[in-house]
Amino acid sequence: MRRRLTSALAGLIAIPLAATAVLAAPFPARVDLAGGWAPEGIAAGPGTTAYVGSLSTGGVARLDLRNGEVEDDFIPGVAGTVAVGLEYEAGAERLWVAGGPGQQVRVYDASNGDLLETYQFTSGFVNDVVVTPEAVYATDSNMPQVLVMPLGDDGSLPDPADAVALPISGDFAYQAGFNANGIAALAGWLIVPQSNTGELFAIDPHTGASIQLLGEGSIPSADGLELVGSTLYVVVRGAAFTGVEVHRFHGGAVAFQGRIPSDDLDVPTTVAFAAGRLWVANARFGTPVTPDTEYWITGLPTR
Repeated sequence: MRRRLTSALAGLIAIPLAATAVLAAPFPARVDLAGGWAPEGIAAGPGTTAYVGSLSTGGVARLDLRNGEVEDDFIPGVAGTVAVGLEYEAGAERLWVAGGPGQQVRVYDASNGDLLETYQFTSGFVNDVVVTPEAVYATDSNMPQVLVMPLGDDGSLPDPADAVALPISGDFAYQAGFNANGIAALAGWLIVPQSNTGELFAIDPHTGASIQLLGEGSIPSADGLELVGSTLYVVVRGAAFTGVEVHRFHGGAVAFQGRIPSDDLDVPTTVAFAAGRLWVANARFGTPVTPDTEYWITGLPTR
């Protein structure tokens, strides 16, 4: 299995970031959210659109990153729900939302915010979600499993009864605390960090078998991931550095490329790539959430 992973990663070709988007005009360095929003997840949508979930209401705001406009009630909040990690499914125009302690994944029409389906699991904390041509996968931070929602051959949504939990085996050993967090899909594998140990793993989406890619402490308190070509952006919150780390998959290995700091960050959680820039959600954990508490998205260069 390790040989298969190495071969897959070795075949990756770096994609120049400058070729993926062209900035016609300066974008705001910061996008302010509604007071008390308490963001955690952010996902890039079509064009200059982004979506940001709320831990306080369970709703999702739609942002225009070009001018900083925010539509707070794009997906209205529902009492008793939260919105953690998000993923936009291009082509299908769907937005997937991890429901955290609600043990569910919700999927919405990304154009109008209508709820399309809810997938309920027996899980711990549903943290983040990624879409592949075959299925939608979500991480569980408390239980060693990947939550799987298989898509139809035509990309259609599965029946809730077809959603399953895939046990994780191999190198990825859950410990006390917050384990699997963000998630990305690469070369037929799921890439997942372990927050409480600072490790990075590749998980086979068919068997659940896992392989360690980066050792303990490599990406401290790692949270959200964003994969652009062969470049992996990781939000970290360590004692020595808080911000976005840059890694690259090359020759079957993961190589550290550098760090992107910013004084504007305040307990960053997730990152999205849109319009040639990175956009980071500031959760501000530890700051009391009130209707007047300020929250924002920080724009960063890719290097």
